Parts: sequence; structure tokens; C-alpha cells
Amino acid sequence: MASAGPALKDELDIVIPTIRNLDFLEMWRPFFQPYHLIIVQDGDPSKTIKVPDGFQYDLYNRNDINKLLGPKASCISFKDSACRCFGYMVSKKKYIYTIDDDCFVAKNPSGQDINALEQHIKNLLCPSAPYFFNTLYDPYAEGADFVRGYPFSLREGVPTAVSHGLWLNIPDYDAPTQLVKPAERNKRYVDAVMTIPKGTLFPMCGMNLAFDRDLIGPAMYFGLMGEGQPIGRYDDMWAGWCVKVICDHLGLGVKTGLPYIWHSKASNPFVNLKKEYKGIFWQEEIIPFFQTAILPKECTTVQACYIELSKQVKEKLGKIDPYFTKLGDAMVTWIEAWDELNPGKDAGKGKGK
Repeated sequence: MASAGPALKDELDIVIPTIRNLDFLEMWRPFFQPYHLIIVQDGDPSKTIKVPDGFQYDLYNRNDINKLLGPKASCISFKDSACRCFGYMVSKKKYIYTIDDDCFVAKNPSGQDINALEQHIKNLLCPSAPYFFNTLYDPYAEGADFVRGYPFSLREGVPTAVSHGLWLNIPDYDAPTQLVKPAERNKRYVDAVMTIPKGTLFPMCGMNLAFDRDLIGPAMYFGLMGEGQPIGRYDDMWAGWCVKVICDHLGLGVKTGLPYIWHSKASNPFVNLKKEYKGIFWQEEIIPFFQTAILPKECTTVQACYIELSKQVKEKLGKIDPYFTKLGDAMVTWIEAWDELNPGKDAGKGKGK
């Protein structure tokens, strides 16, 4: 990209949920300092969060969320990193990158620091190919192309809505896998980006994630998790399942692979098990629900798709547990709050293949 300054400097916000001082930003300074940060403070709003000098940022705590959204603040999770989605809602930029505060700069096999943000931007600015799998991974990457037998009619691709990055060191495992593999670390650096095919779901992780807010933002709701809810650690995955169904419907792409970050510490597997316990059972019904969800062709915007999905959640998943009826209602509240803060913006009118 032949731009004088950092790519998308005035078009991208970095969203960080946190309960602690953001010392980790010092490591990211060479890459993040030109960009505007939105910090969503979880937990006790009277606690002061320290941000290193030289960063431009807005910080929101629970009091700010309640003040801005009023009764609709009920849709934003408390004491859970799912609160980050409030940052997506208040942003006025086209693109969002979100990262956790225990994620550090990783190194590539040559020992060079990885500019994760730069790679996410590359992913978002080039098309996706969800309708036919290219065996050389991302055909739009430098040094790659479409392989023999790839239909020429599909080579234009579709707009990329989501760039899902990965992690070195601590893998993103659920609690049972953590318990049986406590010492496992991800040391494999795979130099590849691929489009997740249409009709295929994936477990989205929110700790190294970028997306086109104009294309898919209203669907990036991380649900009701944390304090007062029967489930945790499914916030980003819930958003990912909703997002993928809507992207497939609207003709938008989702990429996964590069960039890597260094995930520095494993969370407590016993605490995680308590949060995930019901989700581990429920996901066996949640995933088939999303695999078979059909959105009517009249749904041509992300908001319309999301409202339709909320109805289906209440109708079909509400039978599993009353939580899903509550979640379906919160999905509607989220869209109402989004539209209030972002008037006149219908997101994601895609190709609808």
C-alpha cells in the first residue's frame, strides 16, 4: 500500500477491554500509536486505569455506558470482556481492530516483530473467495494466485468483512482441553490466510480480530455474558456464528490465519470450566441451529438479518433454556442502541449469493 503514513490511520479504531493498567501498550507503541484507541473498562468504574503517555484514546467505564445507553445498557455485559462490543458501537470509524491486554507482539520465524494490525488491514482490503476453495490459500496474497480449475467467474471475489487472527504460545482452548493439556503451547507459525467457505461455521476468538464496521458491525454483538448470566467465554463465538450466517447470506467474506499475536498467559481452567459448563452442553444444539439457519431474501441489511436471527434464537433455542429468550431480546436491544448511536447507517448490503 503506497500511502505516506500508516494505513487507514483515520479510518480505524483499536478497541481494548480491560480491568488493569495498559502497560502492554508500550510493546505495541510502534504499531498502535498513530491510531485512536477506544478502551472499555470492565468492573469497578471508580478504579483509575492508567494509559501510557502518547496514545490518543477515549476511555469508557460502566457509568459512561449507562449514561450513553440508558435502559438499553442492559445489553452490554458486565464483568466480562464481552463489554468490548460497546466500543464497536460508539466508534465512528469504518474499521475496528480489537485485542486483549494479555496479547503481546509476536515474532515471525525470522525473528522480526509482527505488525498484526498491518496484516489485518491487508486482509480486510483484499477480497475473499468463499464460494470455491483455493488450495493455495489466499489467492490475492503476494506470490499466490488461483489454481488451475478455479472458475474464472468467481475470481473477482467478495468484500472481506472479518479478519480473524491467531495466536502463538497459549492456544485458545476450552477448559476441558486446558485441563488435559496444561503444558501445550502453539509454536507453529503457518504463513497462510484463507477464506472460510460459505456454509462453514468457525469458533471466532475476539482477542486478535479485525472487521469492517460498515459491512458487518451491527452483527458484532458479543451477547450477554459474565455477571448475572449462566454462561461465559462464549461471547466472541456467539458473535462469530451470527456474523458467519449473515456474511454467507449477504455475500461477504471471512478470513482466518495471519496475523499472529503472542498470547502471554493461560486463564485458570477451573474458573473457565465454571463459566463454560452449560455452554459445552448447549453448543451441541446451538451449532446445528446456526448450521441450518436460513435468512429470507428480504433481509438485505445486517440489521434486518440480525433482527430475524434474534427471532429464530428465541423460537428455537428458547426451548433449551430461558437464557436464550433473554439473549434474543438483548440482540434486539443491541440493534436499537446501535441505530440510535449510528443513525441512518444500514450496514452490509452484500452480493447475496
